[in-house]
Amino acid sequence: MKKLFVLILLAATGISCTNSKVDNAAQLITKDGMMNHIETLSSDEFLGRSTGTEGEEKTVNYLVEQFKAMGATSGVDDGSYVQRFPLLGQKTMSHSMEVRRPLRRSTINTFTYFEDFVAWPSNQSEKVDIKDAELVYVGYGIQAPEENWDDFKGVDVKGKIIIIKNNDPEYDEDLFGGKTRLYYGRYTYKYEKAKEMGALGAIIIHTTPTAGYGWGVVSNGWSRERFYVKSDENADKGNTEMNGWVTYEAGKTLFNQAGLDIDEMLEAADSPDFEPVELKNTGLSVSIEAEYRDINSRNVIAKVEGNDPELKDEYLVLTAHYDHLGITKPIDGDSVNNGAEDNAAGVSAVLESMKAYKTIQPELKRSVLAVVVGAEEVGLLGSQYWAENPTVHPGKVTGNINLDGMNVYGETNDLVIIGYGRNTLADKVVEVAEEQGRTVKPDANPEQGIFYRSDHFNMAKVGIPAIFPNPGNEFVNKPEGFAETVDSVSAANYHSVNDEINEYWDIAGAVKDTRLFFEVGFRALNDDKLQAWKQGDEFEATRLKMLEELK
Repeated sequence: MKKLFVLILLAATGISCTNSKVDNAAQLITKDGMMNHIETLSSDEFLGRSTGTEGEEKTVNYLVEQFKAMGATSGVDDGSYVQRFPLLGQKTMSHSMEVRRPLRRSTINTFTYFEDFVAWPSNQSEKVDIKDAELVYVGYGIQAPEENWDDFKGVDVKGKIIIIKNNDPEYDEDLFGGKTRLYYGRYTYKYEKAKEMGALGAIIIHTTPTAGYGWGVVSNGWSRERFYVKSDENADKGNTEMNGWVTYEAGKTLFNQAGLDIDEMLEAADSPDFEPVELKNTGLSVSIEAEYRDINSRNVIAKVEGNDPELKDEYLVLTAHYDHLGITKPIDGDSVNNGAEDNAAGVSAVLESMKAYKTIQPELKRSVLAVVVGAEEVGLLGSQYWAENPTVHPGKVTGNINLDGMNVYGETNDLVIIGYGRNTLADKVVEVAEEQGRTVKPDANPEQGIFYRSDHFNMAKVGIPAIFPNPGNEFVNKPEGFAETVDSVSAANYHSVNDEINEYWDIAGAVKDTRLFFEVGFRALNDDKLQAWKQGDEFEATRLKMLEELK
């Protein structure tokens, strides 16, 4: 009996010692440490950290220096810490779109670029010249066997332009996550599906309710230079020549010409029995010219190796994007988009976390991989490249914590997890938060599809259980109405020259949250099992496939 008591005592003491070491390591994540990184990276010296610029060069050098100084090793085989990747910039120079009567070879209506439509070559061609293309409305353009949903119903759309309703069905909580937008509702899915089905082109009808933002966001965003990861696959000319958006009014013109009512058509898409509708007596002619340029960007990858002989080749991946918007048109004499909150703060959290993990390296079973990515602001391209060219097999990655936009305004009693309840890593956040007397909330606006708008999404696409923490709003020791002030200030500064350290900043909030994620990461690193997606999640099948590849 005495021997059993001693064994229990020793086991408990071991747990206590480990907890103490973790707590002590977490305390190394400090206000001064985080602010030093943020002040440096968001200074004018770094020129706004835009993709493919001198500012990126300075940032990459800084990150490599920091990882070397803390003793983290290179996560790239050549020892450089740097994963380089090629990008292709595309800028459209001329555009026209005409609604036609194909049989009469006459033009009914000419749409105005920017006001009525935006469009671009989808296959990296320099010129698109489509004459009197047939149009087929395919509802949401979704094929989802797990939901018993197929908007194409076997209809051949090869050589035709498909017209698509934005979003995914949200009228039924048992379908497509209800009001939570899934990847099926993202425009990227629509264009990918069009290519898969061999369509000549794909046009999405914009409405503010289905997009979650106004037409100005679409027209401004898609009329700028666009970037793509340059690869043999993307260079494949394929059958799909163009992608684009049209306004609701332009869509109405298309349907009216075919004798159809746009509102009835949009409503019809909500039925699983929907069948594609040909827009009879209606054709579309599209002409686009584009120019291209090659640029290069980089991810910075560092590792703190685990110590378990069987598990050290498995990884927890921490991501944050270091890039921002660079130099733009001056506002009140300031032209540098410093990106302090977006995302020098997230990079700082990764650096501080890696430093803390390094101090308790002997306690880690699995390894920690920091993947600090570039080219996020131009389309999540750095994380896309890593996911498509991973430095470790995705099936060896237990999970991903993506830090993009930290709470820089003070401590809160709560925090938000984008991806709440979707995987066991998210469950660990709830577990640790409850132990610390804090609450975890789900995304308050799931219909906006925020889960698909940051770098963790590319990790999820290759099956890695991923979470995207967001700041809470139950501030501690702040004046009444402070949360509303923060929302206003943050929104006003977002993607502008005003994203700088300001009088509202209180880095204690970011420190508190980073320490919590550090503890979550430690538990994932030492868990008996790899983290997993919940049964039925849209990424579960990919995860199982990745794990099967390793057998």
